[in-house]
Amino acid sequence: MAQSATRIRQLGQRDYSETYALMRDFTAARGADAADELWFLQHPPVFTQGQAGKPEHVLAPGDIPIVQSNRGGQVTYHGPGQAVVYVLLDLHRLGYGPRELVRRLEQAMVDTLAGYGIAARARADAPGVYVERQWPDGVTEMRKIGSLGLRVSRGCSYHGIALNVNMDLEPFGRINPCGLSGMRMTQVAELGGPAAVAEVERDLEPILLNNLGPASG
Repeated sequence: MAQSATRIRQLGQRDYSETYALMRDFTAARGADAADELWFLQHPPVFTQGQAGKPEHVLAPGDIPIVQSNRGGQVTYHGPGQAVVYVLLDLHRLGYGPRELVRRLEQAMVDTLAGYGIAARARADAPGVYVERQWPDGVTEMRKIGSLGLRVSRGCSYHGIALNVNMDLEPFGRINPCGLSGMRMTQVAELGGPAAVAEVERDLEPILLNNLGPASG
């Protein structure tokens, strides 16, 4: 059956647990002819634990809630000023699998950042997107700017990516982000890019739509 056009939903700021339930319900109910969807949103402050999450990576959560999730990966933080995109895709119809989806999502973030003059890259050993440079504090190291976690059920994906735009990064210091001890975070605004999440979403959307199209051949 021919693929319907991907639907874009701008959801604003939404509670994580509520959105998580909506994603699961959407994926469980969708049929072979259901259109794929991209959900753009932000979350109030929350730590989320993936299926591989280990309690020791949550160092000092304080008053920020921790929600257990069925996505891949370990603990991360979501908060205002972060562009979150959930990718609800029929991978059977698109003709590629989870590993290729990860690659395409990472590349979409890298391509979007390149448009701001920010050189970023993926890592083979740790999903997400990273920037390596000498920082204003004089330290030369790799810092994380984009995170990724997925769930695939009956050949359909949900969860997605989180790109740090202009947020309070302090809560990341309360965890080992994605299980990476000592990993520091950075964000678009810190590196000279836009400070408005809406602007980054506008730039990211067409790149995602292009990258997530059907497999060729």
